[in-house]
Amino acid sequence: MSNAWQQEVLAEIKAGGRISDGDIVRQVRRAVLAQRLPPGTRLPEVTLGEVFGVSRSVVRKALTRLASEYVVDQRPNQVARVRSPDVDETRQTFAARRLVEGELAALTAGTLPSTVLLQIEDRADRERQAFLANDEPSRIEHSLAIHHLLAEHSPNRVLGTMLTDLILRTSIVIALYKRQGLGSCYLEGDHHRLLEHLRSGDAAASRNDIEHHLDSLMGLLDLGPRDSRIDLKSILGGEG
Repeated sequence: MSNAWQQEVLAEIKAGGRISDGDIVRQVRRAVLAQRLPPGTRLPEVTLGEVFGVSRSVVRKALTRLASEYVVDQRPNQVARVRSPDVDETRQTFAARRLVEGELAALTAGTLPSTVLLQIEDRADRERQAFLANDEPSRIEHSLAIHHLLAEHSPNRVLGTMLTDLILRTSIVIALYKRQGLGSCYLEGDHHRLLEHLRSGDAAASRNDIEHHLDSLMGLLDLGPRDSRIDLKSILGGEG
């Protein structure tokens, strides 16, 4: 297994720890954010119950919560699936995030304490190192952490909450529409450039950095169908 969060889940299961619906929500959400569970992936209750060692009632609670967060789609008498937004929703998601995060970056410029700026710098450095090491799951984790730090420390809490939701939605559509054969969505220098402008307090440049970053990400998408077949036990349970 390559990811620490997978190790934590397995360790807790093996130790006889009680797995709650909240634990399942967190692990599935992380797997979606890391683009390890592609959009359209089936999430059978029986399989999830086996992976996490819980009853189907606990799994159902978790899936209901994930549906409320727009991570999965639930329909009567059908197996739940990771959401698979269509092309129009993909464009709308990027447009919404461009507006929200652009404004948030402008508001945040010059207001972040040195400790947070150092965290962003560390994540940006580690993202680049992961990219050079061809460790895409870690690269995604560090990239997402930068944007979550902006959301967490937003002077406008409403915008921060909206950005947190949009980060997840964007990750889903990137996993669905990323060009086949593209190993990474890494954009060299983007996060370090943003850090420089956040640190200097340049609101306009910070907004432009975010808009350029998101426009570049969208340029890496191929708005066509994707194969959603995947082995849940391998992803969430560490087999294989």
